[in-house]
Amino acid sequence: MHREKQVNKKKAVNGLLIGLSVLLVAGMAYQFTPNVGELFNRQTGTPALKVNGRTVTVEEIEAVRNGNQALASLNTGVLGDDAKILLTAQMIDRAAILGAVEDVNVERSEIDKRVDEIRKSNQLTDNAAWTDALQRMGSSDAEFRKDMRSQIAFELKSAELRKAVPAPTEAELRAYFDLNREKYRTEEQIVGRQIVVSDRAKAEGLLAQAKAGANFAQLASANSEQNKDRGGALAPLDNGVPRPVLRAALPTPVADAAFALTQGGLTGVIESAGKYVIVKVEKFVPGQLKTFDQAKADVTNVVRTQKENAALEKWTDGLRQGAKVEYIDPAWKIQNPTVASVAGKNIPYSEVVSQMLTNPQISGLLGQLPPDQAAPILNASVKPGIVQQLMDSYAAPNVASKLGLSLTGSRGEIAQQLAAYGSRGVTVSDAEVLAFYQENKGQFEIPASATLDEAVFKDKNQAAAFRADWNGQGDFVAAATKAGGIVSERGQVSPDTQNADPKLVAAVFADGLRPVGEGSLTPVVQTGQNFSIGYVRELQRASTQPLEAVGPQIREQLLATKQAEAGQGFLAKQVATLNPKNNLTQVLEAQAKRVAAAEPKPQTPAGGAPASGTPGTPAPGANPAAGGASDAAPGSEGTGAAGEGTAPAQETAPANEGEGAAPADR
Repeated sequence: MHREKQVNKKKAVNGLLIGLSVLLVAGMAYQFTPNVGELFNRQTGTPALKVNGRTVTVEEIEAVRNGNQALASLNTGVLGDDAKILLTAQMIDRAAILGAVEDVNVERSEIDKRVDEIRKSNQLTDNAAWTDALQRMGSSDAEFRKDMRSQIAFELKSAELRKAVPAPTEAELRAYFDLNREKYRTEEQIVGRQIVVSDRAKAEGLLAQAKAGANFAQLASANSEQNKDRGGALAPLDNGVPRPVLRAALPTPVADAAFALTQGGLTGVIESAGKYVIVKVEKFVPGQLKTFDQAKADVTNVVRTQKENAALEKWTDGLRQGAKVEYIDPAWKIQNPTVASVAGKNIPYSEVVSQMLTNPQISGLLGQLPPDQAAPILNASVKPGIVQQLMDSYAAPNVASKLGLSLTGSRGEIAQQLAAYGSRGVTVSDAEVLAFYQENKGQFEIPASATLDEAVFKDKNQAAAFRADWNGQGDFVAAATKAGGIVSERGQVSPDTQNADPKLVAAVFADGLRPVGEGSLTPVVQTGQNFSIGYVRELQRASTQPLEAVGPQIREQLLATKQAEAGQGFLAKQVATLNPKNNLTQVLEAQAKRVAAAEPKPQTPAGGAPASGTPGTPAPGANPAAGGASDAAPGSEGTGAAGEGTAPAQETAPANEGEGAAPADR
């Protein structure tokens, strides 16, 4: 029991340390979580580099690597080099931020309050338990409080930057509203009635009657457990007509089914809170576009946030550009060349790697393919697209200014708004909707389905007699059993189902069913040595949704596609006028050569001939993706630590170091 408590407390501290790490880098393009016990201000361990005099240790970097499954698997080759570039560049960014908030005044009482809250929430109020938990993580109360101080300092600095942002101007508000009108609509509503009962079988029977044309209001008045006095109306009546209701007026499963009926109609039987509900939508009322005045408060909040994002981005850009980096361990020295230049801005290769390796889809790919197979795919198919997106983003503020547009936000946010500006006026014709529908009818097919019970008889005549005599009264299972059959509930079936005999399933969806009660009976079907009859309910024949039902969906899909194409095309043309320079090909070629040069070489025996199949061995502590001896600082031997009696090698470099391209803008 004591051991279990220790494990739980260890997990709790793990969680609080990780949470601290995540919060500290909020507002930065820092996409992965440090590993358990990795502390921001830790100065102990093997120095890897210094950023503005602040030491970053090998242990810190490795803790971050090991905390990310994708990065942990990338140790060699091109992707190993990419992972090292990403890790080192982001540790540089983080160290620069920590240094920038050192002078922020943080009250001791606030630190105490935060630490106490964490201890209470993790059941570590006992001092001995708290100390023990931190020690197991390689930390102490003093170190944890330093980390908490940095966390609070960053929050205060962020708040200061946000507070200094000027209020949005009328021009900025209108510019955003004009490009995003579709986001500001009144809520959609429906006019309708419902039947609510406690028995599914009863609900199925009432639904069948409604589908057959029975008056829904009368059915509700006679049977519903709710609102029967107003014919099941979802809202009070005005001159005999139900008022419209919002989605929030209905339970979630009921609302989802009812609001999907944009052309009106009946839902199926919906189970909700132990009841069975049927809704008839008499009218669907789409949301209406709001005026600027109606949307102004919401627009102001969005634009204000965008301007705050721009302020944080500008601050972190300045820290990155001004960072002075000293590489101590040559194994962690990186080549971070300028991959593209546009509008006077240099884009470092690390930004390409960051967007790629922090993408969940790429992580999935790396889980399926070995890194050496994934690398050429990513180089050819993924990195070029990322570089183009980055060029668009870096150019966006310049383009917006040239066009006289009062756009706000981070680079990426302005690029999105420019794309929206370029897609204004894009429409979809009825002919385009019809053509898409005709070419893609398979997308709109409703597969056949039914609920099936099977009664098996040994004698064909016995089965035929039961089929002829049973009129749907009473329970099918009881009636078939009394007639000598054995009943199996097959549940939901479709034409390709595997949970019933194929011959019986074929009969379910063929002609020749005999209507009885709430369902129908199949003809007698021979199944092996026996004879079966299927009792079919909730039969849905295969059908294709009509154009009237899916037309709005098709139009919306086509419009989004055309707008994306038009917007990206417009932005690409605008960026082209700025004469951007794309260095990706040269950067990848230089990287491939560097990585190949760092690969272990075959050892040569004393006789002079290479030993067959004997790989070379890297120097102790060397990282195969580190760039090899050519990257080592003068006087070093390419190892992660200095030899005995030798001072550690150090080399001062800008935060981004060019390779076959101009230095990145830092």
